[in-house]
Amino acid sequence: FVNDVLPFLRFETGRICGRHGDRCSRIHTKPTISQTVLLVNIYQSPELTVANDPEAAARLDPRKVQEHFEDFYEDIFEEMDKYGEIENLNVCDNTSDHMVGNVYVKFVEEEEALAALTALNGRFYGGRPIIAEFSPVTDFREATCRQYEENICSRGGLCNFMHLKPISR
Repeated sequence: FVNDVLPFLRFETGRICGRHGDRCSRIHTKPTISQTVLLVNIYQSPELTVANDPEAAARLDPRKVQEHFEDFYEDIFEEMDKYGEIENLNVCDNTSDHMVGNVYVKFVEEEEALAALTALNGRFYGGRPIIAEFSPVTDFREATCRQYEENICSRGGLCNFMHLKPISR
């Protein structure tokens, strides 16, 4: 799948390698099947790419950043919709390594999530390998930071609850 309208956003076929693999020190409970597929670190926010350059960050147009996000969201939604009915599609706005750019796609049926996971293995998006896995998260109300929704989260982007990036269209 190559998006002709948005050439900078594309899925490609290739090999996938885990980011931390056997070196990861955390013990994760990964389900063997789930309604939810996690696309690890797939969203590359323009804000984070210039985080270490204050001058470049100052030149970012918030409308263009939101437009970039919404183009990404639409691209992901259209691809995931090929595999089944999507119940939720959430993009994390957190900045910690284990959550930055994560996308959670909850399908109505586990079989649809399995079809998406199988199809995504070995593919690339925007020149980066897709790391797709089943997620134990199925209730996003419990996983979402309520303080972030109220603009009062004291942990900021390093919070371990999901800070969901809003979509306006």
